[in-house]
Amino acid sequence: MGARKRNTANQRKEEKQKQFFASLNNCPTSPRKMRLVADMIRGSEVNKALDILKYSSKEASIRMEKLLMSAVANWQAKNEGVRMEDSNLIVKEVFVDSGRVLKRLRPAPQGRGYRIRKRSNHVTIYLDSYNNIDNQEA
Repeated sequence: MGARKRNTANQRKEEKQKQFFASLNNCPTSPRKMRLVADMIRGSEVNKALDILKYSSKEASIRMEKLLMSAVANWQAKNEGVRMEDSNLIVKEVFVDSGRVLKRLRPAPQGRGYRIRKRSNHVTIYLDSYNNIDNQEA
């Protein structure tokens, strides 16, 4: 590995350690349904996002709430002694990507078979605080 490539890789590692995130892979919900839930919480404060997810009637919101709690726990592990309410945590980014697709057959008329695609997704949540965002913009 060349020196320039190694330096950029180390720089990327250091930046990733400063970010607080959680990811969920192969969640057995279609990405389209999960994106509806992700759009509800994107850019909102963490406490407000947890309330939205808790009282949402969508099935995908249960998994998203659990993932958000995991991201908050990751933040607390790196910031011991700091209260979550004082830090103004927000949901910075939410990515919902397509995961593996299970292909199944359903019987159809006249001896045919229709293909059913059971979709899954990968979800990643990034947290940040208002203070860090204000410093980056200035």
